[in-house]
Amino acid sequence: MNVTFAHAAGSRCYEDWIATSPEAVVLLDGLSTPEGFHNGCRHGTPWYVRCLGTRLLQPLATHPDRTLREALAGAIQTVAHSHADTCDLSHPGIPSATVALLRAGPTDVQCLVLSDALIVLDTSEGIEILTDPTVNKVATEQRGAVLRERIGTPEHTLAKQTMVTEQQRHRNVPDGYWVAAANPDAATHAVTRTIPRHAIRRAAVLSDGAAALVDYGLADWTETLDTLQHAGPAELIRRIRHAEASDPLGERWPRYKTGDDATAALCVF
Repeated sequence: MNVTFAHAAGSRCYEDWIATSPEAVVLLDGLSTPEGFHNGCRHGTPWYVRCLGTRLLQPLATHPDRTLREALAGAIQTVAHSHADTCDLSHPGIPSATVALLRAGPTDVQCLVLSDALIVLDTSEGIEILTDPTVNKVATEQRGAVLRERIGTPEHTLAKQTMVTEQQRHRNVPDGYWVAAANPDAATHAVTRTIPRHAIRRAAVLSDGAAALVDYGLADWTETLDTLQHAGPAELIRRIRHAEASDPLGERWPRYKTGDDATAALCVF
């Protein structure tokens, strides 16, 4: 498996994380905490994704007998133990992340997605999208209020704070949506897929910010994969940023921020 990747910060500090080995890709998209919000942790989201990512890559690369769900649950548990004495792990805003994992074995390719990170698979049966957009089914009224306001206005900021508060009430609870945070049970809610290696040509592993061209209606998934393969992940992100710069207030493409963190990897088999 040959892997290429690129990443770029959005409107704030970079809170994604990516690492690869010859047989695995780990991509995390940290959930941002609005300015002025307390999240129960003295460390913050960038620290959390670094710790979780490093504890995920090692078992994926060295323990092929461990399932992706088992690896994710173990990593969540280990990181939780590392700051249980200093932080309030019961806080609904504790640092957290969406997850995308891909591991290539001799005969198959295993994939896992937790929440709205994405893995785009180009298989002998066509394009398949692995993601879990359940987060978009909670706080729908508050989400709509954010998208009605222009980015950067006080109304947009207040609406986003209200939305995040409501989303946190539904985070990692039954009938809510699940992300990696402090509860290893989140791994049981991940979406998984195993595909024969001979049936897959290429795969993209993306944070939701790197899927924006499709969200904006500027590309389909085949075009996205072709851009990644022939122009490179950095070019995909450049095109996203070019589109966003043409609509800084979110009037054409309503969204939460001018530009989200974008991380993209292409795996060719």
